[in-house]
Amino acid sequence: MPHFVIECSQNVLDMQPAEVIMDTVYRAAESTGLFAENDIKVRLQPYELYKLGTGKNSFLHIFGSIMGGRTTAEQANLSRTITRQLAPLLPDVSFLSVNIDEFERATYSNRSLIDPRNTTGDRFFQQ
Repeated sequence: MPHFVIECSQNVLDMQPAEVIMDTVYRAAESTGLFAENDIKVRLQPYELYKLGTGKNSFLHIFGSIMGGRTTAEQANLSRTITRQLAPLLPDVSFLSVNIDEFERATYSNRSLIDPRNTTGDRFFQQ
């Protein structure tokens, strides 16, 4: 946790390699101090087919999903930090945006949480 899913027009990858974009998002999220070390996940999905407004030819949007409990100010800082780090790398992208959504701890599950040996409910439980 957290997950950052980057959706972008295929032509964005002509401006910067996917690895540079993903590393920038990872480092920006890490720099906020909101997440445990090695807990950040970033993935990128380019689109060949999309429609934008007149004169617009590219987009990059990041959907951030984080565990609940952060303040609105912390979430705003997270989205702004990521945007500030990406903007100089992608000055010609028509639309560059980030949005952060929270999910509830009560409704979250992962492999560690369902392991019968995990009697403490530790989401980082290791076998």
